[in-house]
Amino acid sequence: MNQTSNLWPGDFYRMRETLSPEDQALLSELRAFLEACVAPDINAYWTRAEFPHHLVPEIARLGIVGVSYKGYGFRGRSPILDGFIALELARVDSSIATFIGVHGVHGGLAAGSIYLCGSDEQKQRWLPAMARMEKLGSFGLTEPEVGSGAAGGLMTTCRRDGDGWVLNGAKRWIGNATFADVNVIWARDVDDKQVKGFVVEKGTPGYSAEVMKDKIALRVVQNAMITLTDCRVPDANKLANANSFADTAKVLRMTRGFVAWEATGCALGAFEHALAYATRRKQFGRPIGGFQLVQDQLVRMLSGITSSITLCHRLSQLEEQGQGSEEAASLAKTYCTVSARQTVGLARELLGGNGILLEEQVGRFVADAEAIYSYEGTREINTLIVGRALTGIGAFV
Repeated sequence: MNQTSNLWPGDFYRMRETLSPEDQALLSELRAFLEACVAPDINAYWTRAEFPHHLVPEIARLGIVGVSYKGYGFRGRSPILDGFIALELARVDSSIATFIGVHGVHGGLAAGSIYLCGSDEQKQRWLPAMARMEKLGSFGLTEPEVGSGAAGGLMTTCRRDGDGWVLNGAKRWIGNATFADVNVIWARDVDDKQVKGFVVEKGTPGYSAEVMKDKIALRVVQNAMITLTDCRVPDANKLANANSFADTAKVLRMTRGFVAWEATGCALGAFEHALAYATRRKQFGRPIGGFQLVQDQLVRMLSGITSSITLCHRLSQLEEQGQGSEEAASLAKTYCTVSARQTVGLARELLGGNGILLEEQVGRFVADAEAIYSYEGTREINTLIVGRALTGIGAFV
């Protein structure tokens, strides 16, 4: 069969067919929704740096939040399905993928923190509403002066005060924080110097979030600067099992796997637009897809995507088997984001001057790949995590 006529032209090794028919049907439903409801208008939202809030109830009806988690309103399905959901989202728009990733796909930063670090009572309190997307989440770790050095340099503080905690500090680059109902905030205890996690609910006095402006990537995502000024939360809002940065790292391991899938989806979206362009754009009397150099570009793109999908697939298998590791997630995040950056660049090159026009779609993927390349751990940090696993020697500063 001619692969380019396949419903999934970028899935050259037919990896989706490793999923059950039920899971494949969910992916098809998701793809149909994204094509009908997101793809036609996303450029306009990207240009205006606005978030399409009207889509949230429609996304909720798909039931794609945290599908690999068990109980609390989640589906309890395979992490591989969770990964393909991330890929499908990013294939149409990386901002929408990031929004749902922060909230709760592939573990998710906000829902994942509660699921991995909360007590059963806390899970019952927040997760069912988050699974239904009746409550949206954000994840506050990165700070104005602390990014890669969060493990040892976190400056936001928490202090025990009677039957509650008082938080002071600032967070930066926090997706969804201007409208989220459940904000997971990580802070360093002034007494024992350990990093702890808290849920700061919308409307809590002392919490404020201001949207960041003038981004050149992921413009639909509403990243925010959070300010915490004597922000008091009850002890019931301290995540029961979040008592050191090692607990934070459990969440990051899951989300780095998500970002690997997301990067692959971003590359896949650019590739599919480039492939379609190559079949309709004519030069010298025939479609440019009939020229050797163009076919070389397409195959190089497909090679990177295929390698990334198979790598992500195996990573999700390991997670499903309980054999996931920080270094495996870091290797996937590193490889897939580097590959995506190369793939979207080839797609832009194939389109020539038209590659910088939003109407041809590829330019948006080029810009968004730059953000995916850096967040959830830079290439350098993830490389050092893998290097430490290989040599047994930590090379961090």
